[in-house]
Amino acid sequence: MARVFVGLSGGVDSAVAAALLVEQGHAVEAVFMKNWEEDDTADYCSAAADLAEAQAVADRLGVRFWSVNFATEYWERVFAHFLAEYRAGRTPNPDVLCNREIKFRAFLDYALAQGAEAIATGHYARRVDHADGVHLRQAADADKDQTYFLHALDQSQLRPALFPLGELTKPQVREIARARGLPNHARRDSTGICFIGERRFRDFLQRYLPACPGDIRTPDGTPIGRHDGLMYYTLGQRHGIGVGGVRGANDEPWFVVGKDLERNTLVVAQGHDHPLLYSASLLATPLTWVLGTAPAADFRCAARCRHRQPLQPCTVTLTADACSARVRFDQPQRAVTPGQSVVFYRDGDCLGGGVIERTE
Repeated sequence: MARVFVGLSGGVDSAVAAALLVEQGHAVEAVFMKNWEEDDTADYCSAAADLAEAQAVADRLGVRFWSVNFATEYWERVFAHFLAEYRAGRTPNPDVLCNREIKFRAFLDYALAQGAEAIATGHYARRVDHADGVHLRQAADADKDQTYFLHALDQSQLRPALFPLGELTKPQVREIARARGLPNHARRDSTGICFIGERRFRDFLQRYLPACPGDIRTPDGTPIGRHDGLMYYTLGQRHGIGVGGVRGANDEPWFVVGKDLERNTLVVAQGHDHPLLYSASLLATPLTWVLGTAPAADFRCAARCRHRQPLQPCTVTLTADACSARVRFDQPQRAVTPGQSVVFYRDGDCLGGGVIERTE
């Protein structure tokens, strides 16, 4: 049995992960990570409540409890990139970077420095040892599978990692927590920005980036309104655009179909399936591979461009420098968004992925 440090967030998933490892006989210690301090008040941040829940779980399990602060690392490795992407008109996915840089780097380094042999989290994913390395496999619960957010981990991060929930469904996890009397067994799942919590997104973003209003135009250039700032909108967005009652237009809803950064213009069109919302291919860069290298310079697989999207058959072709990939889908994909990740799968294995640079 190993000395395992479990990242205990205050939620039910990490609590059950810790409980299962205790029952398996591991020497478990719990670590609560505090990674945000900028507006750490009851109105915005749930860190105090999360800490109390995590401490209560650790007490229930009878394991040693640590509280560590990675706020500096989070700001430098995750949040600065988050702001830069929004400043560039893209829509980043901070959870991918948060896993790679905080949970499986800062936390892992801390745990190993304290003498831990492994770390564990409440992610829904599976790791399997093979002759060619550690494979990252989809979770048994397809609806909760979180390999999309873990695809950027490398072998040095996966080798000491344990995912005790990989074979379980969410209802099973809830029942395990209830049966074992874990104090947070009925706590609802958290949402919002990784480690920052739930808040009014526009108000939050405006604290760090100046809003720059501009025109809303149709694809033919007709002005039909004003936007509050391109950073507040994402491709495929329907609600909150502020367009309605346009003269000569039909009653179909409006969707964001593009952003023109040079002209500071938001492009919108009517119809959920407007052609401008669909892309047959994309360019992704930089790339990361779970096993260290791509399966081949040109290969077939399935991919998704957002969490929980059904897997889509595609062909992946590496560029000459192998730093980027062109992904051609068998069927055009809706609302492929620069800044998000495209993640590759084959036979249940998560192969890796990259950041969507642009559609082609």
